[in-house]
Amino acid sequence: MGPEAKFYQQIKRNFKELSLIRIENSSLLGTPDLLVYNTSGHFCTIELKVTKSKKIRFSPHQIAFHTRHPDNTFIMVKALGPLPKKTSSVFLFRGSRITELAACGLMLDACYSGWDACRLALEAC
Repeated sequence: MGPEAKFYQQIKRNFKELSLIRIENSSLLGTPDLLVYNTSGHFCTIELKVTKSKKIRFSPHQIAFHTRHPDNTFIMVKALGPLPKKTSSVFLFRGSRITELAACGLMLDACYSGWDACRLALEAC
């Protein structure tokens, strides 16, 4: 199991209140990894990223998707190594910030940090 699949398993364990649908799509490049349906009856998408450094890599298709769909889209990042000045290893960013995130990586302040804050944000989207 790869790092992103392991990350998805952690998300499933921590976000039991949310309906998570894993999207395995090779025909529509750039489509996010998860479709989420929350307890308020709203949908959002999450792109999953795992990194060993501060840099986060995105394909041009992923950047285009989040640029075209800035609302109710998120990027969730799991840092595998320790990061200076960071108290968590799980971060949630709004999809509208993808160009900043691609340029700055984890130097960019996350909208939400930690499992509980990320879960609450997705429940409220």
